[in-house]
Amino acid sequence: MKVRAGVWGVGAWGEKHARVYHDLYGRGVDVELVGVFDERADRAAAVALAHGVRAFETPDALLAGCDAISVAVPTIAHRAATERALSAGCHVLVEKPMAVTVVEADSMIATAERAGRLLQVGQVERFNPALLAARPHVREAKFIEGHRLALFQPRSLDIDVVSDLMIHDIDAVLQFVGSAPEHVSAVGVAVLSPNEDIANARLEWANGCVANLTASRVSQERLRRIRFFTSETYVSVDLFEKTGELVRVDLETVRRLIGMARAAGIGGSGDASGVPAGPIASLPGITRSSLDVAPGEPLRLELEAFVRSIRGGGEGAASAWAGREALRVAEAVRDSMKRRAVQWSTT
Repeated sequence: MKVRAGVWGVGAWGEKHARVYHDLYGRGVDVELVGVFDERADRAAAVALAHGVRAFETPDALLAGCDAISVAVPTIAHRAATERALSAGCHVLVEKPMAVTVVEADSMIATAERAGRLLQVGQVERFNPALLAARPHVREAKFIEGHRLALFQPRSLDIDVVSDLMIHDIDAVLQFVGSAPEHVSAVGVAVLSPNEDIANARLEWANGCVANLTASRVSQERLRRIRFFTSETYVSVDLFEKTGELVRVDLETVRRLIGMARAAGIGGSGDASGVPAGPIASLPGITRSSLDVAPGEPLRLELEAFVRSIRGGGEGAASAWAGREALRVAEAVRDSMKRRAVQWSTT
C-alpha cells in the first residue's frame, strides 16, 4: 500500500516537497501525493493544479486523507502544525529549524511519542551527495570550517541567519563529530532585517575538535562550502556545486621528510633535505583526488528516506532528537551573539 502524503505550506520550499512527492510516485516509489494546504488559497490552488492533486480548504481535511505530512509553514507555526498532524495520526517531516525553541521541540517530540508516529526534521543538507561522499573519509576531525553565504531574499526574516542558514552546518558537524560541543562562542550583526543577517560561531569539543562556522544572507555571492581536517586527511566539499576534494597524508613519509629537513638544519630557504617547496598537495607522501560523488537531488533523497522509514525500511531523515540537538546548539550560538552585543553596547 502506498504512503499517502500531503504538504502543509506550499511556499517556495513547500512547493518543492509537492513536486518531489509527485515525481517519486511517477518513478515507482510507494508514495502518492494526495494534496496540499496553504493559508493562501490561491497559492495552494496553483501548486495543486501544477501536480494534478487537490488543494484542501482546511488542514484537518488534508490530514484526514494522509498517512504522512511535510510541514513547511513559517517556523513560528511549526509546533502547532506538527502537533496537529501527529495527533491526527500522520507521520511528520517538519522543515528546519524544527521549532523556535528547544522547549517547543520537546513538546513536539512528546506529542509524537504519545501518537506513536514518526517525527523527522528536514535537515536536507545531510542528503547532499557531496557530503555523503565525504563521510567515509572524515574520522576524528580536528578542525572544521564552514561557509554558507546567500543573496538577500525577503523570506525567513522571522528568524535569524543562524536558524535560517547556519543550522545546516551545525547539524552537519554534530553528525560528523558525533557529540555536542562543550563551548560555544559567536558574534552576529543585523544588516537588512531586525534579526542577525551575518553570524560567525566557534564550537569547541572536549576532544580538541574546533568548528568555525560563518553564515550570511546578505552576501554578494552564493557559497556553501565545508572543510574537514583530520590527522590524515583534508576533505573540502562544495555543497552548492556538489563536488569534493580529498587530500590524503602518508604520515610516515611526511614525518620522515620533516625529520630529514631538521637534521639538515633547514629552517630558511635551504633545500638540502630534498623536500620541495610549494603547495602542500605537491609534497611527497600527499595524494590529491576528487571525491566520487553520486548524482542525486538532496530533497528527493531525503523524502525517499522518510517514506522508507514509514514503511520500516531505514532510519529516514534527521531524527527529531537530531533536529532538537541542532536547535539547542543554534540557541547557544544565538545566546552568545546576544551577550556579545550587550558587551559592545556597554563599551
